[in-house]
Amino acid sequence: MSRPTLALIGATGAVGTVMRDIVSTRDDVWGEIRLVASPRSAGKVLRVRGEDVVVRALAPEVFDGVDIAIFDVPDEVSAEWVPIAAQRGAVVIDKSGTFRMDPDVPLVVPEVNPGDARDRPRNIISTPNCTTLSMMAAMGALHAEYGLRELVVASYQAVSGSGVAGSARLYDEIEALAGDRSIGQTAGDVRKALANKLPDESPFPAPVAFNVVPWAGSYKDGGWASEELKLRNESRKILGIPDLKVSATCVRVPVITTHSLAVHARFEREITVADAHRVLEAAPTVVLMDDPANGVFPTPADVVGTDPTYVGRVRQAVDFPNTLDLFVCGDNLRKGAALNAAEIAELVATEF
Repeated sequence: MSRPTLALIGATGAVGTVMRDIVSTRDDVWGEIRLVASPRSAGKVLRVRGEDVVVRALAPEVFDGVDIAIFDVPDEVSAEWVPIAAQRGAVVIDKSGTFRMDPDVPLVVPEVNPGDARDRPRNIISTPNCTTLSMMAAMGALHAEYGLRELVVASYQAVSGSGVAGSARLYDEIEALAGDRSIGQTAGDVRKALANKLPDESPFPAPVAFNVVPWAGSYKDGGWASEELKLRNESRKILGIPDLKVSATCVRVPVITTHSLAVHARFEREITVADAHRVLEAAPTVVLMDDPANGVFPTPADVVGTDPTYVGRVRQAVDFPNTLDLFVCGDNLRKGAALNAAEIAELVATEF
């Protein structure tokens, strides 16, 4: 039996770089791997599976003979090119937000709803936003046994969620402010110091260094940020709970990579900390780090560059029945992006 051909679209970006590493280090189920990017990147030579591969320009014919295509491109590029790839016979796994809420496109997290990947009327499978993915393996495991009913979430999101430009901006801000111990003690002094040293253009509406920014995404009705509504809508679809009550506040923090979430979760049935520990310890892609008396809990610095979802600070909510509070960390470029797409692709590859 021949191995399926895989195409990586957006292979030169931040997530595309991680994707190349992931497909090079996981079990090799692929035949040919094609690397595809915008015309300006065409002709570059990149390594994948220990081989040099020439990047191809995005064009209809690049999908000829492709069995599975993973897209990591902006929404507007996905809207144009994903249907073309699907029409030419590829099963498309799309990372953008374009198709996530389409009723004919499954939104898949393999640990939670792998069966949904088989039901794809448009030949498209969508993968969730990195913030949703950072908690979904843990919440899916708990929901399966205790029935999730409500979520209140505060996210602490790394700057790489805004791509290469986000990471570059934080590094530039840190470099511009380094060594000045007077910074951060007067209102507006961080902005003023940066204005004298860096261009105004930034992926963020406020400085991230020496700061946190209570905004991620674009403005939506009612004062909501798009990241907050994504977390609500995507959680409902993935878990199959259309009436799940969700409220989120998304905050950008001065961390390069790895999102963190403080989660307040109410369940249908009584649940204890011991119950949660048992479920989470049994979940194959979750790592429990929960011994706060001895300083054991997950932080981005401990998690970055790894694949699991890490959970700690699991507590019984004092004033809320059937409710737990917990803290979750996940690398937003790996499980939050590239790894989930790769895992879906591997599921689909078993069909060939």
